[in-house]
Amino acid sequence: MSALTIVIVSFNAQDDLARCLDSLLEAPPAIDHAIVVVDNASTDASRDVVGARPSVRLMALAENVGFARANNAGIRATSGELILLLNSDTVVPPGAIDGLVAALHQGGPIAAAGPRLVDARGRPELSFGAMVAPLAEWRQKRLLAAADRGEPAALAEIDRRTSTACFPEWVSGACLLVRREDAEAVGLLDERFFMYLEDVDFCAALRARGRRVLFTPAVTITHLRGRSRASAPAATSRHYRDSQRAFYRKHHPLWAPVLELYLRRKGA
Repeated sequence: MSALTIVIVSFNAQDDLARCLDSLLEAPPAIDHAIVVVDNASTDASRDVVGARPSVRLMALAENVGFARANNAGIRATSGELILLLNSDTVVPPGAIDGLVAALHQGGPIAAAGPRLVDARGRPELSFGAMVAPLAEWRQKRLLAAADRGEPAALAEIDRRTSTACFPEWVSGACLLVRREDAEAVGLLDERFFMYLEDVDFCAALRARGRRVLFTPAVTITHLRGRSRASAPAATSRHYRDSQRAFYRKHHPLWAPVLELYLRRKGA
């Protein structure tokens, strides 16, 4: 049994997947580990990408079951004491995974840890935050929109926030290290979330058990985000809204009708 299982869910992302796997294989983590790619019925050459790397295990699903369910399939089929959920659109530098493992083991009731994520230009991503709720969500989206416009104050604020270790209420599922015993104790990822917000919900379940979630800027991983939205914007938007509805029904039932009214007025 490997100490660490790296689970990569992929859907029609052959180039990103090849880049991600090569970053892991060219400078592998020192910790004993196994890599499994869960392919969500891709129609491109993603499965060939895995087949060309025999040390990587392929789980080929017959249909696209979504991010949460595919990750769960990968977790259930493996046995590592630690699980790293890793997006196919990430590039992992040497030593990063071992650094994240060390951060998780620093002591205290830490169930999960996430690194500092940066884009291809090296700009940090706000990959953690407060529990999703109307005001918190509005604040985060407002800050991110300003950063996307290149506003210096917003970019500086994100840089400030991502420069200090903290215990937020969630970290991004693009790169999330979790202890298997904690993941199994909360029933893994909630499969009602096809895509988006499953990481926030998962971290909430971990924290409900009295465990903590760590963000560490001591580890940096490149996240080439936005590929799904760019390739299929309508479907991606629909999946986000469906997950948002499910999240509010589960965590903020009193706000769920308000959200539904808002989305209908927006034509979503």
